[in-house]
Amino acid sequence: MTRTRTRTRRKVAVVGVSLSDCGRVDEATPYALHAQAARRALADSGLDRTVVDGIASAGLGTLAPVEVAEYLGLRPTWVDSTSVGGSTWEVMAAHAADAIAAGHANAVLLVYGSTARADIKAGRRTGNLSFGARGPLQFEVPYGHTLIAKYAMAARRHMHEYGTTLEQLASVAVQARANAALNPDAMFRDPITVDDVLSGPMIADPFTKLHCCIRSDGGAAVLLAAEEYVQDCRTTPVRILGTGEHVSHTTMSEWPDFTVSPAAVSGRTAFRRAGVSPQDIDFAEIYDAFTYMTLVTLEDLGFCEKGEGGEFVAKGRLKVVGGDFPVNTDGGGLSAQHPGMRGLFLLVEAVRQLRGEAGPRQVHRPNGHLPELAVASGTGGWFCSSGTVVLGRGMS
Repeated sequence: MTRTRTRTRRKVAVVGVSLSDCGRVDEATPYALHAQAARRALADSGLDRTVVDGIASAGLGTLAPVEVAEYLGLRPTWVDSTSVGGSTWEVMAAHAADAIAAGHANAVLLVYGSTARADIKAGRRTGNLSFGARGPLQFEVPYGHTLIAKYAMAARRHMHEYGTTLEQLASVAVQARANAALNPDAMFRDPITVDDVLSGPMIADPFTKLHCCIRSDGGAAVLLAAEEYVQDCRTTPVRILGTGEHVSHTTMSEWPDFTVSPAAVSGRTAFRRAGVSPQDIDFAEIYDAFTYMTLVTLEDLGFCEKGEGGEFVAKGRLKVVGGDFPVNTDGGGLSAQHPGMRGLFLLVEAVRQLRGEAGPRQVHRPNGHLPELAVASGTGGWFCSSGTVVLGRGMS
């Protein structure tokens, strides 16, 4: 099937999403997980592989997009390998949407796969070992000031400034687990309590084990296409309404305020471009490598005022069942899966929710109808970068 590109800006929709096998996957390579997720996303869309003329990939280790494209049997004329940590996929979705809207590509596949858990289990270290330990950062690392310590320091500052409590942070993990209990594909589904979180082994003060994301294997794929392809798809289209991205800092001394994440900029931009406000959003998928990330990102996206995040999350409102603003509906990185750079999983879950395909964890509006608007916001590094995407059901 051949389409003629036009000079007018085209609407862009997500037309296919999928996960590869996730959780504990000992017998697969990252390439195999890429391929599995890509095949499933294409099947989900109903489009033929020959339609795909763009690819975006980035991953732990040395998986360059040119290698991934060859492995998938693709010869793209548009490619992106942006790598800004966990926000990579929201940023690349923005780039892909702009390219499609401008006529530089027709259909772009975003694809990721990682055996992060299996590599550690087997004693393999395939990640970029220099990340966070080069340039000015080399002066922080010898003192143990690595990624988790940076997040812990930021959380402590928020507690100092606004009175945020350990119990409030712990409630984020409890609610993520409640959502995961409704997700048959989540890695951990047994209920936990605030006391369970607080009494766990200390990892980096104030984070105990359950304040931190799990480590899993897995992959994901998202297919974006121009509006003229929607009629050939099997699924309800989910339109990209607005995007925003922002890079803040890498050295802690260059971070102006530990209580403000770069989502404060990317979110504001995405909402403005989408022509909606935070109050219009039905649910959110937020990068949650640590409980504090959920809390502060909710503040910075405008779902509550700065400093009110603790009270906001402590009311149980993040749960699919019983909450009034569901967040991380699949269980998030705290309970569902986290194979590194989890941002693409946020987009998959948001699309499934908007299409009404989430099963027991399906979000509904107060009138019982399916949700109309969602936001996915990824964070990279130690609040170094942020990408935010506003999505809406249908093409209107």
